[in-house]
Amino acid sequence: MLHIQIRPQWLLGPPVADAAGGLNITGLLALLAAVQDTGSLSQAARTLGCSYRHAWGQVQAAQAQFGQALVVGGRGKGATLTPLAQKLIWADKRISARLSPLLASMASELEGDLANTGSPQRALRLNASHGFAVAALVDRLESRGLPVDLRYRNSLESVAALSRGACDLAGFHVPIGEFEQHAAQRYLPWLRAGDHRLVHLAVRRQGLFVAAGNPKQITGLADLARPGVRFVNRPEGSGTRILTELLLRQAGLQPRDVTGYDDAEFTHSAVAAFIASGMADAGIGVQTAAQRFGLTFIPLLRERYFLAVPLALLDESPVRDALQMLGTPALRADIAALAGYESAETGRVLTLAEAF
Repeated sequence: MLHIQIRPQWLLGPPVADAAGGLNITGLLALLAAVQDTGSLSQAARTLGCSYRHAWGQVQAAQAQFGQALVVGGRGKGATLTPLAQKLIWADKRISARLSPLLASMASELEGDLANTGSPQRALRLNASHGFAVAALVDRLESRGLPVDLRYRNSLESVAALSRGACDLAGFHVPIGEFEQHAAQRYLPWLRAGDHRLVHLAVRRQGLFVAAGNPKQITGLADLARPGVRFVNRPEGSGTRILTELLLRQAGLQPRDVTGYDDAEFTHSAVAAFIASGMADAGIGVQTAAQRFGLTFIPLLRERYFLAVPLALLDESPVRDALQMLGTPALRADIAALAGYESAETGRVLTLAEAF
């Protein structure tokens, strides 16, 4: 099966410039990131396998477009990035965090459309919200040559797709503890006790993301209503949005009390990138995303992530192959290595009554 990757591309130029006349800054962004890491333009050039002259030419071309400096320093001196260059790097990280799941879904869809229709191997149809354990499962399946038709959808959309036969596995997550029954009720209309089973994927920790060092001194949900605290949310229908509603209600807050409540990012990583770049002060998500963007993480609760599956497909390929992979020590080790994730129950198949 063909493997397709789709990536966003930046072009720099005046508003009327066409694509051919724009400056492609993919290489520039890699160079700026290398300067940030090494503190030297010449060392950054060596890291990227290009000459100092070429690297400096890239910087000069971009500075001419922007009309201001990106790098301070030069040959034989230490180099630092200007605030503009730092903003470019963070903008690229936000773009990647926001668009990567959407582009991955589109690439997976194209792979399925272009695959050899005569192939006897059917792809596993997986609908799930973007998550680190889901990505680990997909990586393991594809490394074994097992094709996956992955569609990143929120939890409610995923179980709805399963109920109409549009996918084989549907990912959703439910908090452990007092919110469990309330959250589970949002998904149960699409799941039938006699027709579906739940496969345990992981336990993960959700909490507040705040800027490194917690400069706003945020300690809990009540602080989201303070003046000057900007929140970034997840979209309607996502499991984390449902969790946020429950947590705010417990804290005695209404959505209108929280500045930025209606501002939403598609993934945990996008929320983390938004905060790390200084565009918000707090959000809610999984610990792994906070760690990867250098944020301070304030734990709130643990939750279980399930893959719902039709009972009739449990013993049929490709679902059977996925279940076998879920039971392997290798995948459990991958999941356990993620910050805030636990894999002791990974692969366990449950009835709805056993789960809730």
